[in-house]
Amino acid sequence: MTTVTNDHEEYQYLNLVQRVIDAGEFRNDRTGTGTLSIFAPPSLRFSLRDGTLPLLTTKKIFMKGIVEELLWFIRGDTDSKVLDAKGVKIWNGNGSKEFLEKRGLGHREEGDLGPIYGFQWRHFGADYVDCKADYTGQGVDQLKECVRKIMEDPTDRRIILSAWNPAALPLMALPPCHMMCQFYVHIASDASSKNCLSCLMYQRSADLGLGIPFNIASYALFTHMIAQITNTEPHELVIQLGDAHVYKNHVEALQKQLKRQPKSFPKLRFKRELKCLQDLEQLKYSTKDDESDLVIEGYHPHEAIAMKMSV
Repeated sequence: MTTVTNDHEEYQYLNLVQRVIDAGEFRNDRTGTGTLSIFAPPSLRFSLRDGTLPLLTTKKIFMKGIVEELLWFIRGDTDSKVLDAKGVKIWNGNGSKEFLEKRGLGHREEGDLGPIYGFQWRHFGADYVDCKADYTGQGVDQLKECVRKIMEDPTDRRIILSAWNPAALPLMALPPCHMMCQFYVHIASDASSKNCLSCLMYQRSADLGLGIPFNIASYALFTHMIAQITNTEPHELVIQLGDAHVYKNHVEALQKQLKRQPKSFPKLRFKRELKCLQDLEQLKYSTKDDESDLVIEGYHPHEAIAMKMSV
């Protein structure tokens, strides 16, 4: 087995990919593509200090897709057409009429993904009607409660955000892969310092080629955002995977990526003060710095590598 050693945190990801390619168990999967898989590898840990954003550098990552999808989750949205209109097409396959019909959800209009991530974050337990309904005040706003606890009860061991709702799984176009996260507040040693914020995310199903680079950056950005509105300092992102797999049709592309040397992670900067969840809901992102509320600085990745998404 080939193992690359280096202090750069990106090598955690690259070494895991190499391990799965070298020693993964072949498994059939829902998409019919086939995967190489291992179960419960060691957790991945990324520092978020000093504005660091662990955006992988051995291939270019679609940052607009990461930001827009995360804001879509935060707003509780479940309509893939909202993302599609912004040029983010990552949910189109799972929102197609053909896919919905295969899931027994053909009565829904195209793009209506059901009570997925954002709905569970903001309206857990509410009865789902469709992606157009107004759910204001319905269900449990888990995200709002996490923010409250971070600020008012920082040593609470229940600062948890769960997208896994067994009762609602049959209504979802796709059950959640990154199914829960837990926030941990590191209490400052003196009154002149801020508390620090870490996040642990558990992902039951981890597509190492396409999904995980996206998920690492998304939860890192999410932790930075929550730190902003809770007046804490971002500290660390920890990711624990369940079924960590490489799709068979991604092996060649990933072997190309494994030959590349990581570069420095970029820095994240917010251009306006964020004080509450509503500020996050209204956040604007653009590749044009003068039109964006957040800026990614110093991102100089290797070129993109195409991989087909299995649906």
